[in-house]
Parts: sequence; C-alpha cells; structure tokens
Amino acid sequence: MPGTLQSLIRQTGPRSGLHWLTPEPTEPVPIRGIEPPLSRQSLIGPLSCIHPNRLQVIGHAELVYLTELGPTALRETMEMLFAGEPAAVIFSDRIEPDEVFWEHARRTGTPLLGSPLGDEDLITQLRYYLTHALAEHTTLHGVFIEVLGMGVLLVGDPAIGKSELALDLISRGHRLVADDAPMFSRVAPDVLEGSCPEPLRDFLEVRGLGILNIRAMFGEGAVVHRRVLNLIIDLKPLGQPELEQIDRLTGSLSGSTILGVTIPRITMPVAPGRNLGVIVEAAVRHQILRIRGYDAGVDFIDRQARAIGGERPQPPRRGP
Repeated sequence: MPGTLQSLIRQTGPRSGLHWLTPEPTEPVPIRGIEPPLSRQSLIGPLSCIHPNRLQVIGHAELVYLTELGPTALRETMEMLFAGEPAAVIFSDRIEPDEVFWEHARRTGTPLLGSPLGDEDLITQLRYYLTHALAEHTTLHGVFIEVLGMGVLLVGDPAIGKSELALDLISRGHRLVADDAPMFSRVAPDVLEGSCPEPLRDFLEVRGLGILNIRAMFGEGAVVHRRVLNLIIDLKPLGQPELEQIDRLTGSLSGSTILGVTIPRITMPVAPGRNLGVIVEAAVRHQILRIRGYDAGVDFIDRQARAIGGERPQPPRRGP
C-alpha cells in the first residue's frame, strides 16, 4: 500500500539502507497523519519538537544536543518528541538508539528505523520519494508524449486519431510516455508530472494494428518514463462555423485546470489532408517561445501598428 512506512522501506531500503530497528508492525503505518493536525505536519526533517515532523531524523548533531540536556530537560524533550505521534523515529549514520528511545518507543508504539546514510543525504532521498509517493494524482484519458523536450497530452474523442498521431510523432523522433491512461501527480505547487502505469509501459494501441511495443519497434530512445506536463492538445473535428470562431491571431489557446494547476490547452481541428504531426511540432515550438516571453500574435499586431503609424502624413512644418 503506497504512503505507508512499510512501502517506504520497501521502495527506498535498497538505496538508503533504511531498515527496522523495532519489530515491523503488523498493520500498515500511514506516513501522512490521519487526523487533521497530524496531516499538516512536515513529512520529514531533523529533530523538531516545536514543529514536529512525521518522520523524525536523529543524527549526531541531535544526539550531542540531547546528551547536553539535564535529566529534567531530557525527559521533557523526549515526552514532546513522542507526544507528536511521529510515524517513525529514524536514526542516521548507523546510530544505535539509547535506552530512553527504546523505552518511549515501546510505551507509545512508535517504530524506530535505522540507516547508514548521513542525516542530510537520508533526508534528501526520503523527501524525493515522499514527494512522488504522497503527491495528489489523477488518471486522464489520452496519449502522453514528449515532443522537443515538452510533455504533451493528446486528448479527444475515441477514434479521433490520438494514437495514430502519437505514432507519427514517435516515427519523427519524439518519445512515448504513456498511452490511454497516463497518471499525473502534482509534485510542486505549479508542476504536474506524468508517468505510465507499469502494465501499460512501452505499449501503444493503434486501431487496425492492435497493441504495439514502441520500445521493441523503435528502440530504447523512443520511450521515456516520466515527463512534466507542459501542453494539452485537444483534437476536434470542427465544422466551418466553429473554425470561423477561432481567433486568427491568437488561435485557440486556453487553459485546463488539473489538480489545481492550470495547463495551456490548444484545440486542434482535425480534417482530411492536415499534417497533424507537423502542426503539433509547430504548436510545441510556439509554446516554447511563449514560455520564453515571445508571442508572434503580439509581435504581428505591434508591427502593423508601427507600419500604420509610419504611413500617416507628417503635419506641415510651421515657419521659423
């Protein structure tokens, strides 16, 4: 089960050396607190009793601090540490816990963990894992591909041609992330990262051909495990009245909000004879320019305004 202490050790143990010091609990231990006050705790960090973490890391600096406390202050500090109901107390640098930690762990049922890594390295590794494992996530219908380094989600009605377009783009040197059910996680306040569920990885369904293994057909460089979502392209068969409503200067650029993050969205008309692969590449290049601060529509309007201004007759000069 993701988001538990057991899954944390199973996923990060081979790299971080994280292991149980106390016996492994029989029930899953949630890393994120269930009660609202606990759910607002920081996930991981060094010893803190004022703003306690769900995963408290004890390194050599914390041990020096604790050993310099008097008996009364040490007892109060330990009471505050375990009263915060941490999911676990983790000892870095191969530190062996003192008896006072064992006593409080037994009394409160708090797991103790150990790792050979230094505290900073351990916190960095675990924070990276927790950012992805506990991030808000959702699954969308579409094909997620990387085009010119940008994550592009192709969406549209069934049989509109999303997979065929993705196959065309892959044959042009771009890379597949996920077909049919890409999963997106909010890994930062304004960043969505998309990945492929393990059973679907490397596969693309093309109507008439069935399931294709893109890695086997095009090589290792044709697939990528995850990418940040930068652009959504919505494929639609638009009639002439709908086409006439699209702004000739700015196009169909809008935005879609996913998990609280607004992603640029382009409605792309689908019609016989249109080279959608080239148009998608152009849309991505255009979006890259927008990100860099350049907008061709604004530039065009400015040029026209300067040209019109330059054609106006100059007012007659007055005499000296």
